[in-house]
Amino acid sequence: MSGYNELILADLVESRAAVNPGLDVLTFEGAGVRDDEIRTYRQLWDNGRHIAGALLDTGMSKGDHFALLMQNHPEFIESMVAASITGTVFVPIDPRINKDKLVFLLRDAMCKGIICADYTLEMVIAARSRVPELEWVMVLESEPPLNRDTITRDLIRLREVLNAEAPVLEKSVTDPAETMEILYTSGTTGDPKGIVIPHARFGIAAGHGQAIFGFNKDDRPYTGLSLTHGNAQFVTLGASLKMGLRAVFSRKFTKSRLWDITRQYQCTTFSLLGGMVNAIYSEPPRPDDADNPVRFVVSAGMPALLWEAFERRFDLKIFEFYGAVEGGLTFKRIGEGPVGSIGRPAPGLAVKIIDDEGNECPPGVPGEILFRPEDGSAPVVEYFNNPAASAQKTEGGWLHSGDVVHADEQGWLFYEYRKGGGIRHNGEFINPGFVEKAIAEHPRVTDVYVYGVDSTSGTPGEKAVVAAIVSSNGESFDAQSLFQFCRERLESNFIPAFVQIVEEIPKTVSEKPQDRYLIEMFNEQKHNVHKEEGFNDDS
Repeated sequence: MSGYNELILADLVESRAAVNPGLDVLTFEGAGVRDDEIRTYRQLWDNGRHIAGALLDTGMSKGDHFALLMQNHPEFIESMVAASITGTVFVPIDPRINKDKLVFLLRDAMCKGIICADYTLEMVIAARSRVPELEWVMVLESEPPLNRDTITRDLIRLREVLNAEAPVLEKSVTDPAETMEILYTSGTTGDPKGIVIPHARFGIAAGHGQAIFGFNKDDRPYTGLSLTHGNAQFVTLGASLKMGLRAVFSRKFTKSRLWDITRQYQCTTFSLLGGMVNAIYSEPPRPDDADNPVRFVVSAGMPALLWEAFERRFDLKIFEFYGAVEGGLTFKRIGEGPVGSIGRPAPGLAVKIIDDEGNECPPGVPGEILFRPEDGSAPVVEYFNNPAASAQKTEGGWLHSGDVVHADEQGWLFYEYRKGGGIRHNGEFINPGFVEKAIAEHPRVTDVYVYGVDSTSGTPGEKAVVAAIVSSNGESFDAQSLFQFCRERLESNFIPAFVQIVEEIPKTVSEKPQDRYLIEMFNEQKHNVHKEEGFNDDS
């Protein structure tokens, strides 16, 4: 393997396939409705070469882009390997996307083709008519196929590709600085931006499993987070491939089966994002909650108010970190620092916290957190085909996160809110975590998210507090009983003005609730919205 560099995915998988070919490094659990799908290093390498050959057969060249549109299937990762072999660039897209957004991403990323699962095929075909640049579609068929009538002759069948003879190919990527993927932001505040991710970024993150997160050789990680998001790729997949940790994936996150999965596969750690915590904690307590093999959770956004209760109930520890795909990383190891902290900067990174005028904030005062290398060099962020946004993100030689934090006297950092996302009511900032914790303990609430809507009082920045809930009673849920439940547990200013009953809380691929969709539903009264008796929006 001349020119081998472990920061390049194809080199990493090829080397592991040579040394430990039979290790079942990845298991895709079948959710009780289908057989588990297991991949060894050898299978990942062989199947990656099959798909690489098919990419070249379509006319793809080094540097060309293709989209990946599917849930967590082994073929997703094999397509990543194929891209690394051919030097093509993959663009992961959340399969829950709508047609118009898919068209935007395919055009914006300049995709020449798409590898998709058959359950997305009707949407892909509709989008294809609006994206003439899309030259080919490769489809992963379910067993049996879900869209047999739409699988036409001009579509490439991925299973046929994998059953053909594997070609002998030269690896095209030799420099870890070459582009591996374009990973799009969620676009919650505007059009999504494509973050250019080099191979080195993935390769370095793979080393964080042991160096930062504290995985050991006996750990078995689990995730239900989508591989179209950086967390599943960088925290679970990268570390597992590098360390040989026998990771377990679900096709999508499932709160109801989470603990059964960890028990069945003896998973010792899993990844958790803040938007998932309330949903898990809202599940009715069970006598065996603490009877699980999990020793710690790799968390990004554990609410401080649920932290210790979560640890006690499920008999585990929380490793908390903050990280953005563009860059910036802080972490709090188990047993270090105060509960609720996102930690301190990772080695080699410097941070500062600034107010709206650019002045540094003293301890205890919230402001935007900025990052740069400790040696003073400028951070590098590249948004695909968007140099203006790239320059703005690193203005003044610092990476501007857009997140508001504060530091204590000892330098421990505490996350406050996304810039522009705080809830101010009666001149005071409301911590949604207090409200969510109280509501999550209601026996009929299965998920909750607290956000703000504009107040009719006309006071600039004032919000009315809304609790969006999913209930086991559905729309027959007694909202006034929840208001009473809150009055018994919360200060008066924290009691929601409205309860919004929804079938599910809309979330991004990274499990972040999406305020804008809830606000649209709230304004259009698409779901039951109940006002707290006695609430006066002019107060």
